[in-house]
Amino acid sequence: MAIEAEKLSAAEALRKTRTFGKVRCHNPSCMERMEPSPGVAHIKCGTCGMEYRIYWVRPDLPRIRGPVWEVNRKIAAEALSSKLAASKIKSQIKEGVKDGVR
Repeated sequence: MAIEAEKLSAAEALRKTRTFGKVRCHNPSCMERMEPSPGVAHIKCGTCGMEYRIYWVRPDLPRIRGPVWEVNRKIAAEALSSKLAASKIKSQIKEGVKDGVR
């Protein structure tokens, strides 16, 4: 049985997909990869706007410590107010249809 020179083990194949030095956004609807500049304390997701505190395990290995609460609360409040406004408009339209008035 001949051993193929280009055949990789599972660990070697996974190693090729690793993104060393990047972190992933913790927003479940986003999950975008972000690459912080070395030594920065915060990083902001370019897609959803969430901001995170960064901890550096080594000078080249970042990890997310947690969210920046002030920024994330503001984003959540804006999203909630837009959803409430949309549901209020829907209910007004529904009531108008029930009354037969448009």
